[in-house]
Amino acid sequence: MRKTRLTVAALALALPLSLAACGSDDSATSGSGTSSSAAATSAAPSASPSDTATMAADAPFGSACSAVPADGAGSFDGMAKDPVATAASNNPVLSTLVTAVGEAGLGDTLNSAKDITVFAPTNDAFEALPKATLDAAMKDPKGLLTTVLTNHVVEGRLSPDQLAGEHKTLSGKSINVMGSGEDFTVTPGDAKIVCGNVQTANATVYIIDKVLVPES
Repeated sequence: MRKTRLTVAALALALPLSLAACGSDDSATSGSGTSSSAAATSAAPSASPSDTATMAADAPFGSACSAVPADGAGSFDGMAKDPVATAASNNPVLSTLVTAVGEAGLGDTLNSAKDITVFAPTNDAFEALPKATLDAAMKDPKGLLTTVLTNHVVEGRLSPDQLAGEHKTLSGKSINVMGSGEDFTVTPGDAKIVCGNVQTANATVYIIDKVLVPES
């Protein structure tokens, strides 16, 4: 009888907690296992305060997150299902960036990359660039424009607690992130992260309010 009680207890402890964090990789990459996840959720106890804190830490943060659509392909849940260039194309906040990526021919490169971090300038960030700078970049899509855009991409998926520090970008140059919590500045350009920790199928995205033009 004692052995039976121990076996039941061990099985109960082995049941996983199903944490439904916004933009998780599992929901982005596969629709399989839905029934087993639902079963685990129904069998598991309610999330503890520490579990709730973990879920909150995994969620997007920042003042501009309210501008992201609440539903559809451009929402946080929708973006989590698509690779990063496709996800960005569904988000009206990033339409200028998507146009620039298309001009540079980087869409397939970004979509096929595995585990990257993208610092994505808003439409307003591009509009704030000097016209001469933007025009020069758009006229040289395989040169200057590609250099500028790849200066926003870092290998590996950086979580908020990994952001602070210097990071080498795909342009070969480095950017520096300063701050903590939900308050971060990215240089060059002193860009603010206005909506961070957005998940896509292959990338973590931090939406920023300035373009990171690499220093010459």
